[in-house]
Amino acid sequence: MRGIAIREELTDEWKKHGVKEDKEYEILTAEIYKAAFGLTPSQYKKLKGLKRENLRDHMTDLELIFSMLGEASTTHITKAEHPDGFIENKSVARRGGNVAGVARKKLEQETRRKVVSRENYLQSPQSKRLKG
Repeated sequence: MRGIAIREELTDEWKKHGVKEDKEYEILTAEIYKAAFGLTPSQYKKLKGLKRENLRDHMTDLELIFSMLGEASTTHITKAEHPDGFIENKSVARRGGNVAGVARKKLEQETRRKVVSRENYLQSPQSKRLKG
């Protein structure tokens, strides 16, 4: 639920700051994901073996947390800097995603385990999901 609210707040900010077309939202989201995970949403879906399903529904807890961090960071920077139009918002999206990317890489360094995985939350057994 919070992930949805974070995403809605971000898209509301983009709208206030001159993002108009669906394709622009798609590109900005891809910028966040590339900076946070090293993959665009379409590449991420392919990694997880998804076709038309919602990527978020199939993310592990950590993947979801880092996507939320990228989006929340982008929202926070947008509110602080008031970018105007698609080009300025694209730069902010990349920077917001980078906040999550740096955090993800640090966690991977500390745990020696990758956050991005082929694992599909909805296809994992319930017992495995609860253990993390």
